[in-house]
Amino acid sequence: MTRSRIAGIGHYVPERVVTNQHLEEIMDTADEWIIERTGIRERRFGVRTKETTTTMGARAAEKAIEDAGINKDDIDFIIFATLSPDYFFPGCGVLLQRELGVTQTEIGALDIRNQCSGFIYGLSVADQFVKTGMYKNILLVGAEMHSMGLDFTSRGRNVSVIFGDGAGAVIIQPTEEDRGILTSHLHSDGSYAEELCFISPGCHGGYHGEVEKYGFSDSEWDSIFITQKMLDDALIYPHMNGKFVFKVAINKFPEVIKEALEITGYSIPDLKLVIPHQANLRISQFVQKILRLRDDQIYNNIDRYGNTTAASIPIALSEACEAGRVVNGDLICLAAFGSGFTWGSVLLKW
Repeated sequence: MTRSRIAGIGHYVPERVVTNQHLEEIMDTADEWIIERTGIRERRFGVRTKETTTTMGARAAEKAIEDAGINKDDIDFIIFATLSPDYFFPGCGVLLQRELGVTQTEIGALDIRNQCSGFIYGLSVADQFVKTGMYKNILLVGAEMHSMGLDFTSRGRNVSVIFGDGAGAVIIQPTEEDRGILTSHLHSDGSYAEELCFISPGCHGGYHGEVEKYGFSDSEWDSIFITQKMLDDALIYPHMNGKFVFKVAINKFPEVIKEALEITGYSIPDLKLVIPHQANLRISQFVQKILRLRDDQIYNNIDRYGNTTAASIPIALSEACEAGRVVNGDLICLAAFGSGFTWGSVLLKW
């Protein structure tokens, strides 16, 4: 039976380290407060440099290509997951193709907008393409440049202290061996979309009561993409109902991990490593407690990178491989939860 496997992996983070102490200088926050609520001590920022979401993705991709032992011209499809693209459009997929210099092959490029679950969704999509024989070397990238779109004032501190920049990439290939992706599970519930969102600017009009909420007339929404009120009231920054997101996440993470194990006949003791999306260290600790995972069965690096959204799982997986935490034959579960809400898991044998 043909399966798809991760044949190469790599990650890249900007050189600029921004500690909690740095943030104390520009907003009303404290190192102890941030660590207590998120577990984050520092993060990487690419803003004010020549870095972009695409260039970071390309650097991670180059490492994954080398790790897979292939040439960049062997890539036959690109999948790029991000919520912070270089442009409103086109997406980063084609920009990555150009950055890598593989435009002459005219391969397809797909952009995925599933925020924190983007890499998991991308991995599941790549799995289907490979198993059906459509592609043999898929480049999947998760990359984020959060630092260019956050509110670095005391007003936005609850969100801005959490996020960081970085990129991770994998090469997905077919295999006939007893290894690779065993199962993937994707879920969503749009009922609470506005609890974790980046609404403006957009073309949402009065959808879900936005007209009443922000005090605009229908004519204003119909004719103006960006309004002065959006700028004055900081509506152009991300919004997060942190407590609500936390409560849902600590339920969905264990559910989707158990789902993957049950359908494949495995159990918690069989897992070598669980790599959750690095949303918040407290969420990961709750998940670990609920599933009764040993400390050596879960991997966290949010203390050094913050929440890098679509990039967090591939960065963590790449680091775990470099550290020898993942070797051939290991059973690995990747899981994510985020805006949408969307969540999912992938169970694989390395």
